Amino acid sequence: MSENIIKHAIKTAGTLTAFALVGTAILAYIFIITRAPIEASEAEARLALFAQILPHDTYNNDLLKSELTIPPNALLGNHVPSKANIAKLGDKTVGVILEAIAHDGYAGDIKLLLAIRADGSISGVRVLTHKETPGLGDYIEIERNAWITQFSNESLTKTAAKDWAVTKDSGKFEYMAGATITPRAIVKAVAKALQFFNENKPLLLENKRTDNMQPSKDEKREDKAQSQSKVAK
Repeated sequence: MSENIIKHAIKTAGTLTAFALVGTAILAYIFIITRAPIEASEAEARLALFAQILPHDTYNNDLLKSELTIPPNALLGNHVPSKANIAKLGDKTVGVILEAIAHDGYAGDIKLLLAIRADGSISGVRVLTHKETPGLGDYIEIERNAWITQFSNESLTKTAAKDWAVTKDSGKFEYMAGATITPRAIVKAVAKALQFFNENKPLLLENKRTDNMQPSKDEKREDKAQSQSKVAK
C-alpha cells in the first residue's frame, strides 16, 4: 500500500512539474512576442512627450539612443539613477531633457520632464505623474490648463533666485487660488533642476561620464556633517 502511495506521489509530482514547465514556457513565449510592441509603444509615447517640450527642428539625432545615466542627486530629487536625453544638431549639443521629482507636492511626489537648452533656458516642462487632488491641484497637467507653460524660456539668469516662487509668496509665477502647495513644489523643483544643469553643464553638453557629476550643496553639507560625526566618534 505504501508503495502505491509513493508511486502516486511521484506521478502527481511529475504531472505538476510538467504543468509548471509548460506554463513557464507559455509565459516566456508571450513575453517574447509582446516585448517588442510594448517597447515600441513606450518609445512612441516618450517621443511624443519630448515633442511637447523640445521642437523637432531644433535637433536631428535620435533622442532615445542618446542617453546619460544621472546618479541620485538632491537637486533633481531622484533617489535612484534616472535618464537624461541629449539633443544634438550635427555634432553640437543643443539641449538636455531631464527628469526631476518634487517631493513636497500636496499629495505626494510630482514627477517632471524638462527640456533645457544649451544656454540654460527652459524649452518646456511637463508633468509626468502626480497624485494631486482632481479638480483642484491637477491644473498642472497640460491637458487641463496651460499653467505649466509659464516656465518656457525661463532661466536662472532671466529670473533672480528670490523670484522663483509663486506670486502669493512674492514670487513671479502664477498659481490658482485654493491650490498653492502644488505650484510651490513645482516652481521649486524646476529651479533646482536648472541649478543642477548649470552645475553640471560641461558634463551634460559634452556627454562625459556622469559619475563625475557634482553633488548638490545640500549633499556636500550632509557628507561634511557625516565626516565630522565620524571624527568626533
